[in-house]
Parts: sequence; C-alpha cells; structure tokens
Amino acid sequence: MGTLYIVSTPIGNLKDITLRAIDVLESVDFVCCEDTRVTGKLLSHLSINKPMIAVNDFNEESRLPEIIQKLKLGASIALISDAGTPLVSDPGFKVVREAISQGIKVESIPGPTAAIAALTVSGLPTDKLMFVGYLSKKDGKRKSQLEDLKKIDGIVKTTFIIYESPFRVLKTLDSIKNVFGDIEIIVCRELTKLHEEIYRGKISEFKMTIKGEFVILF
Repeated sequence: MGTLYIVSTPIGNLKDITLRAIDVLESVDFVCCEDTRVTGKLLSHLSINKPMIAVNDFNEESRLPEIIQKLKLGASIALISDAGTPLVSDPGFKVVREAISQGIKVESIPGPTAAIAALTVSGLPTDKLMFVGYLSKKDGKRKSQLEDLKKIDGIVKTTFIIYESPFRVLKTLDSIKNVFGDIEIIVCRELTKLHEEIYRGKISEFKMTIKGEFVILF
C-alpha cells in the first residue's frame, strides 16, 4: 500500500514551508487539496508539478473511494489544505479516518497553523487552551456555544481560540461581549502576511480592517 501524508503548508508567508514538506510534495504521486487554483500557485512557486485531486467540504465523501483505491494500489498521496495544517477546521478528516480503517499508513508532516501562531503572540496563558474553530453562523446557536464555553471557563481557566471570517467577525465579537462581558481580547488578522495586524484590548474598543482571516483569543 501507499502512504497518505498530511502536509502542513504556509498560512501566508511562503517561506514558512518546511524542507520536509517540500521533499514530500516532490516525491508523492498525487496531491489532494481544497482548491487546485490555490495549491497550483504553491506548487508552481516550489517548481513542483503533480496531478491534483480536489477534496473539499462538498465532495470529500464522493472522492473517498478514488483516493483509497489509489493508496491501496501503492500510490503515495499528500493531503494539504489551502493554508496551514489540514483537518484543522478544514476538510480531510473523512479521508484520514477511512485510510486508517483500511490499514493504510498515515504520516504527519507538521508545520504552520494559525491557531498556534496566534496563541504564541497573544500574551495569554498557554498552559491550557481550547481550540473552538468556527462558531455557528446562527445567532442562537452561537450564543449557546459561547455559554457552554463560559461554563467550561468556570471550571478550568483556559485560553479559547476561535477562527472567524471577515463576514462574521463583528457579529461573533458582539456575541462574545453579550455572554462574557466587555472583556479583553486578542484578534489576529492575516498572520505572517504583509498586512498582519494584532489587536489587544476590550471588545468595545475593537478597531481593525475587516479583511482576511481572523483568529480571536480570550
């Protein structure tokens, strides 16, 4: 059987690719990716030319048989996301789970992830943390999720890490304020990119360009 490699790629700055990640991308037979256009740019930057298989939230289930069959026939496949570490609020979980159930070797090629990059520059405690990913788009469900986090915080003091899009970041901050109060937060935007920005302060005083990907910590 082949090997399924879970390859982390840069979250912004292309220089953050690891030497091992480059070696694996050069050696595999196929690259599974969210968006072939995004991955195509990365591979072109690295002067690598590989057949790509698009695997996203909408087609992961239907692509499973094809991917598993290739692995069973001895092909090596790199699974990557548009940016950062695959499976972390990105597609790929079903592929990895099925590969494991079929006895296929799965190997991690670690590297960048926005959650840890944000945590290290936040100034918040790092001994205990909870990665929440994206909260619900629905107001009621999002409030319920935050109320559950508040209960957890009442038992174990931890740093919460939340991902958010530019379309919902203000709503999410307002929901956090309604549940936790006007607390001190850290909001990171476009980490490792040219326009990287970090806000530290109260929710009510939040001011930042609403563009790009956000990480909220508190």
